[in-house]
Amino acid sequence: MNPSRLFILRPVATVLLMAAILLAGILAYRQLPVSALPQVDYPTIQVLTFYPGASPDVMASSVTAPLERQFGQMPGLKQMTSTSSGGSSVITLQFSLDLSLDVAEQEVQAAINAATTFLPKDLPNPPVYSKVNPADAPILTLALTSDTLPMPQVEDFADTRFAQKISQLSGVGLVSISGGQRPAVRVQANPTALSAYGLTLEDLRAVVAAANVNQAKGAFDGPRQASIIGANDQILSSKEYRPLIVTYRNGAPVVLSDVADVIDDAENVKQAAWMNNTPAVIVNIQRQPGANVIEVADRIKKLLPQLESTLPSSIHVTVLTDRTTTIRGSVKDVQFELMLAVALVVMVIFLFLRTFAATVIPAAAVPLSLVGSFGAMYLLGFSLNNLTLMALTISTGFVVDDAIVMIENIARYIEQGETPLQAALKGSQQIGFTILSLTVSLIAVLIPLLFMGDVVGRLFREFAITLGITILISAAVSLTLTPMMCARLLRRTPEKEQTAFYRASQRVFDRAIESYGRTLRWVLDRQKATLLVAIGTLVLTVLLYIVVPKGFFPVQDTGVILGISEAPQSVSFVAMAARQQALAKVILNDPAVESLSSFIGVDGTNTTLNSGRILINLKPQSQRKASAEQVIRRLQSAVTDVEGATLFLQPVQDLTVEDRVSRTQYQYSLEDADPKELYTWAPKMVDTLRSLPELRDVSSDQQDQGLQTSLMIDRSTASRLGITPQMIDDTLYDAFGQRVVSTIFTQLNQYRVVLEVKRDFQKGPQTLQDIYIRSASGGQVPLSTFTQTTETTAPLVIGHQGQFPSVTL
Repeated sequence: MNPSRLFILRPVATVLLMAAILLAGILAYRQLPVSALPQVDYPTIQVLTFYPGASPDVMASSVTAPLERQFGQMPGLKQMTSTSSGGSSVITLQFSLDLSLDVAEQEVQAAINAATTFLPKDLPNPPVYSKVNPADAPILTLALTSDTLPMPQVEDFADTRFAQKISQLSGVGLVSISGGQRPAVRVQANPTALSAYGLTLEDLRAVVAAANVNQAKGAFDGPRQASIIGANDQILSSKEYRPLIVTYRNGAPVVLSDVADVIDDAENVKQAAWMNNTPAVIVNIQRQPGANVIEVADRIKKLLPQLESTLPSSIHVTVLTDRTTTIRGSVKDVQFELMLAVALVVMVIFLFLRTFAATVIPAAAVPLSLVGSFGAMYLLGFSLNNLTLMALTISTGFVVDDAIVMIENIARYIEQGETPLQAALKGSQQIGFTILSLTVSLIAVLIPLLFMGDVVGRLFREFAITLGITILISAAVSLTLTPMMCARLLRRTPEKEQTAFYRASQRVFDRAIESYGRTLRWVLDRQKATLLVAIGTLVLTVLLYIVVPKGFFPVQDTGVILGISEAPQSVSFVAMAARQQALAKVILNDPAVESLSSFIGVDGTNTTLNSGRILINLKPQSQRKASAEQVIRRLQSAVTDVEGATLFLQPVQDLTVEDRVSRTQYQYSLEDADPKELYTWAPKMVDTLRSLPELRDVSSDQQDQGLQTSLMIDRSTASRLGITPQMIDDTLYDAFGQRVVSTIFTQLNQYRVVLEVKRDFQKGPQTLQDIYIRSASGGQVPLSTFTQTTETTAPLVIGHQGQFPSVTL
């Protein structure tokens, strides 16, 4: 049986079949998405909850714990980690690979609904989830700056006109605005003035909250016309708040401006962001797990001009980080290598076959097999990435083998005097089974890759399938098109018609064969020595396998470096801002750095006030001599001159399998049901690891040395005065917690009214003597009457893994 006979005798049908494969491959190539690597992301969801003014312990017990109990019951949950800090709770949920992200989203929403009854009643906003991996670096970072407008107005434009529109695009997981300059009305009370009028902070909060409402009021419906009822019940600016009457004393009104400063400012004044050294609003855009980076970035870039046209001309939008630039560059490099490999294969074929007609046949078979693979890749949902293109590059050698074997066998019959048609029929019949067996054996090698599990299996599945499909198409082409072309193009070349190049190359081949024969006979005469060399080679291979360094994936130079800054745990916001800018100044002095974005403050990305983020953008590789690793070592040496700040640097990678940001290359987590025992042994392990010469930059996320002022309530005295712990907590929250007491509703956004005491009364525990609470008799009682303060240490952040306290090294 000859599988090639029909195709040899039907050349037109064979050509049309191959043309169909070629056309399908070309059309599919234009539709294939481009990415750095196959999509192997775990379905990951991040849940954020903000409770301004709450301590890490309060966040962990009253917010994080109820949510974790509900999340822990979800099927398919692979890993759950959480971080509770001052005013912030961040829970990261990683699900198994076989669970759809949309199904996981439904489970998370149901769990949040179930936990709502256990959360604090005065929580400003319910928990918000995002389909995003927090360890995944932003695909695009935008900076909005202005020389004339204040940052709160710039942030308002970014929030209402940028973030919402970009969030609607397919594949966008999270659009976060760093800098925290959201507009708000801040009521900064003067406790001394309040006391003079016989008022407390709770009185002030009640008045401000009741003065601003936006509720339904009904409508009139008469016999002829109807009208809705409206009222000026909402206050929209700080100017309207100032004349608000708080109370009357001696027949005269006491207005809000008499006891407080009312200003237009930011909702959270303990956040800031910069583009290089310029204050800015930073917009970080992260993709959903599994979304194609380049497709998402292209959608955003297409929308950007339209969004920029809606902004005032005084606001400038700058693209700081674009991760697609290096991805496109790396894919283009691999595409060039693929074309170069095909060209080299064709050139080598010509050198050995020495005729143009014989060279055309494999030269047509190789690109046809490769292009035909694109059609199968499109149907399977694959992308053009470094691994699939590498599979095509490797397959170039396999593809040409089948064609050469077929051509050589047919050419042998032609040299013996057979006609090209008869030679093609005989040669293809003899070699058909050989090609099939070669194809099956090559594909069998790839089968183990198809059954590998977890991330590694997902990573190499596209590689194995693409390589296998190309080999199958190559076998089909070698059994159909190649013998048909041999029957039409190959001719016997008489010796008198042979060119000088043909004869010269033949002499070279003859000498090479003779040389091989001599060396083969020499080896066969020394069989024992040959076996010893073979065994020695095997042993050396095993030893080298043991010695050679191993890793999951090579470190990439994507042109972006992530920096995590850290200051002493007792640092203030103002001091942290100064140190963050000092670090940025040193980084920008490096010749390989093009730009950077940095931000500080508790915002879900940064979990504590003493930490910050810096995203460093390097110049293109053609404009810098150093690699990302070399730049990191250079910067680490330079930033040591910045006093009171430590900077951890890591190159941003295209492949992210973890769900937490690491300061260093490796992570190790310690869990213990007893937090005291955990916090005792974690530093000991850090010290031991630091003593090892093989390791550097050993650190941990344990921060349990933050300053805390503890109030010891004399419950007997407080009870005698008719003062409850609830009243004490409410007063402290009013004074020092940036408490949201009201909301201003507009058609575009909602803005908060924040209550606090003046900055002069927030500098230390000594100001507690100026904070008064009304007793049961109606008199003013200072807090210091029934409380004592002590300075202690407390955790700045509380980490959990699987609901248990944990520390990550």
